Amino acid sequence: MKFKNTSISFLVMLLVFVACFWKTEAQRCIVGRLRGQDGTCNQENDADCCSADEEYPTNTCSPPVTGNTRAVLTLNSFEAGGDGGGESTCDNKYHSDNELIVALSTGWFNKSKRCNKFVTINGNGRRVKAKVVDECDSTMGCDEEHDFQPPCRNNIVDASRAVWNSLGVPRDRQGELDITWSDA
Repeated sequence: MKFKNTSISFLVMLLVFVACFWKTEAQRCIVGRLRGQDGTCNQENDADCCSADEEYPTNTCSPPVTGNTRAVLTLNSFEAGGDGGGESTCDNKYHSDNELIVALSTGWFNKSKRCNKFVTINGNGRRVKAKVVDECDSTMGCDEEHDFQPPCRNNIVDASRAVWNSLGVPRDRQGELDITWSDA
């Protein structure tokens, strides 16, 4: 009986330790839908455009971040006039598509906590380090601010062409790629 109580006490202490000291990104998930709006959408890089006839899912959180977080790499232009829309959230600037930069889905962007930090992306048998400069908004879309594009899915790493090129993906295959990523 004493052994059982000791084991339970140890487990309780371990859980308290983990809850207090382990760095987590606990997120309260809010899942919803929004009605599309028609508008002028920049279709560079084969971007999807909203339709007033459709509803689109929204999500405030993303899958947990691990040492090898599964994600979908998408292609985005961060330049003025590009399909990425406005200036980057982290520094209110446009960026060259020749920079190794990404935008992360809302949950992973974590209320700007990953701004100007680096992530390591693994895909196509290669690895590249890129700087987080923007959010790929999973909560809003289909409006002028979001270039009339749907909300981002909750598992997106939206990358510049330089990231794709560094991963050795031929230009005609750039668009979507299953990857893993981690904080660098």
